[in-house]
Amino acid sequence: MNWRRLWAIVIKELRQMRRDRVTLAMIMAIPVIQLVLFGYAINTNLRGLATGVADQADTAGSRALVMDMLATGVVAPVAKADTPQELMAMIRAGKVSIGIVVPPDFERRRIDGRAVAQVLVDGSDTTVQGAAAQLAQVPIDSARPDTRAPLTSTPVSGRISVVAFYNPQRSSAVNIVPGLIGVILTMTMVLFTAIAIVRERERGNMELLIATPLTRSELMVGKVLPYVAIGLVQTSVILALGIWLFEVPIRGSVLDVYLASSLLILANLTLGLLISTRAQSQFQAMQMMIFVFLPSILLSGFMFPFAGMPRVVQWIAEALPLTHFLRLIRGVMLRGAGLWEMWGDVLALAVFTVAMMALAILRFRKRLD
Repeated sequence: MNWRRLWAIVIKELRQMRRDRVTLAMIMAIPVIQLVLFGYAINTNLRGLATGVADQADTAGSRALVMDMLATGVVAPVAKADTPQELMAMIRAGKVSIGIVVPPDFERRRIDGRAVAQVLVDGSDTTVQGAAAQLAQVPIDSARPDTRAPLTSTPVSGRISVVAFYNPQRSSAVNIVPGLIGVILTMTMVLFTAIAIVRERERGNMELLIATPLTRSELMVGKVLPYVAIGLVQTSVILALGIWLFEVPIRGSVLDVYLASSLLILANLTLGLLISTRAQSQFQAMQMMIFVFLPSILLSGFMFPFAGMPRVVQWIAEALPLTHFLRLIRGVMLRGAGLWEMWGDVLALAVFTVAMMALAILRFRKRLD
């Protein structure tokens, strides 16, 4: 081995990496992103879960009990309701994760030693179930409130019942499989179109496309449409295996499942096209795809609870298509909700798709330079 020639190759590779700004950015950015995400953004200790309260008793004692629950920091009130049915509708639509119900006969139940409150939990997320269990440990004063002379009493815990809906067995597959639809579609759809334009340049097909009367819009849309069918096939395979192997339920409409998947497919395809107009090679396109894929998995709520993240990180996660898709697919498959009940996430995916497609069309030029 000639050490001089070997050193020349090493210097050549270092200079090439220095000139490749995408590779240089990956070398510096990936450690920083992972450190920040895992050290700052990821938090498995849930706090501030969106909660609805139905205090049907509305007495001093019931209000004190609700305040004690809120003081734990696990829940944060975002809505009020008059009946448990209203709370269930909020949970089904994904507006709240937990509902606190205090019955009208709260004072009588407290005197008799019966359960004085009920916590309704969205069990489609197993981490929320575990956090809600802490509310059952809130102590309840067993003394009668209507006494002229104060009676000494010992706070009694365990008289708050926690009821988990949609996944009472706390099966992790029920929560993970719907999310895997989004993760797989994000990985494959972004990758397919991220290399679409670059591949045309590398194979020499761009000259042929330039000579055709195709407009930029027609070329971009034509690149996207075939992959929509591929994405729907992948969705069908995941659904079939999830039902067969893991007995994952589909409580909502199957049509809504495919409509939600189509929204994510289009969003990811247009994002991939935008990357493709910026990348100079297929390797660069795959590198840039990692910048999207890594935050999507970590911040969307697939691997770690969304509610446990800092507020600033949640705002960043709202810009990711996978975040909105997870809410839609889990709402439809696990809670039986309709897409119209979660119209905010549907609108977010539609706006993202239109914006990414517009940017990709504006950046694409039918020329080789």
